[in-house]
Amino acid sequence: MARTMDPLGKKIFKGVLVGELVGIFGAYFLFKKMNTSQDFRQTMSKKFPFLLEVYYKSIEHSGMYGIREQDQEKWLNSKN
Repeated sequence: MARTMDPLGKKIFKGVLVGELVGIFGAYFLFKKMNTSQDFRQTMSKKFPFLLEVYYKSIEHSGMYGIREQDQEKWLNSKN
């Protein structure tokens, strides 16, 4: 005896599902952009430093070290 969802429940479920998918794809594209563009990471360091910190921690957790240091070195040299 299967119970069906009422129309409001279906709308809420679809809304939550769409929101989750948008969040997942948004996070993927943001990570991809930060992973391929040092200039974008510099922009992120000025506007959203906490997101850049999450990126660095996830990269270091996966075993890739030195990206943070390369970025800081380039940004320091570009100021001088």
